[in-house]
Amino acid sequence: MIERLEFILALARERHFGRAAQFCNVSQQTLSAGVKQLEERLGVMLVQRGSRFQGFTPEGERVLDWARRIVGDARAMRDEVASLRRGLSGTLRLAAIPTATPIVAALTTPFRARHPEVRFSVQSTTSGEIGRLIADLEIDAGITYLENEPLGRLTAVPLYRERYRLLTAVDGIFGTREAVTWDEVGRIPLCLLTPDMQNRRIIDRHLTSGGGVSAPLLESNSMIVLLTHVRTAKWASIMPAVLADSFRLSDRVRAVPIVEPDVSHLIGLVVPEREPMTPLCAALIVEARNVAPAIAHDIATL
Repeated sequence: MIERLEFILALARERHFGRAAQFCNVSQQTLSAGVKQLEERLGVMLVQRGSRFQGFTPEGERVLDWARRIVGDARAMRDEVASLRRGLSGTLRLAAIPTATPIVAALTTPFRARHPEVRFSVQSTTSGEIGRLIADLEIDAGITYLENEPLGRLTAVPLYRERYRLLTAVDGIFGTREAVTWDEVGRIPLCLLTPDMQNRRIIDRHLTSGGGVSAPLLESNSMIVLLTHVRTAKWASIMPAVLADSFRLSDRVRAVPIVEPDVSHLIGLVVPEREPMTPLCAALIVEARNVAPAIAHDIATL
C-alpha cells in the first residue's frame, strides 16, 4: 500500500506516467499496474486517463491528501527508528525564498556542528513553491514569509524581520541620499524581481500605498541581473537589507534605507505540522530557536 501511495505522489509531482515511473525507479508498466491495483482496492477511479496523464479525479485528489499524510508518517517512522540506531543522519532538504538565502548558512552551519553525519540540499524558490514542495514531501523544511499569505498546515519559527533598501549607484538617482521614501522610489526607473516572487508583491503594495506607481522597466528572477543593471547608474532596485549586505556592495553602489513608512515583514523556518516530527525536522526546529535571536539582532543592525 505504501509503495502504491508513493506512485500517486510521484504522479502528482511529475504529471506524467513515464517521468513518475522514472522518479520511483520502476517501469511505467509497474507504476500503472500499482495505481490500477490501488483503484481496485478502493473501488474508485483515481486518475483521469487518456493518451497521457490528465489529472486526478475528485476521489483521486482526496486519496492524494491521504497519501501525503500516510507516506509522510511512514517516512518519519523509518527515520526515527534509524536515528535511534545510528544517530541523526541522512540529507536535510531545505528550500528558501531568494531574499532569505544569505541567512541559510547561519542555520546549517551550527546544525552541522551538532550533527556531523547530516548532509544538506538547499534550493532557492518562491514562497508558493515552498508550500507545494513541503506538501508533496519533496523537501523537509523551508525559509519563507510568515505573515503575508496563508501557510497551511505548517509549524513556524520566526527568524528575523525583512526591511528594505534602495540599491542605486553612487552617481545614480538618489545616490547621495541617506534615506528615501516609498513615494520617491515609486517614481524612478526600477528593475525588480518577477511578480511570482512574494517579495515583489510586497514591494508592489508598498509602492502603490506610498502614492507611487509599481511599473518597473525591467523584471528578472535573478538578483545578479538586477545588480548589474544598478551598477550602470541608469537603474535602481529594491532589495531586503540582508540581501543588499550579502552582495558586499562596492564603492559604486549604495543601499539607501526606504522610510515613510519604515516597513518590515517576518521571515521564518517552516516544517510540516506532524506529530511526531521527523528527527531531522525536530532537530532543525531546536537549532532555529537557538540561532533566531542572533540572526534577528545581526539583521536589525544592518
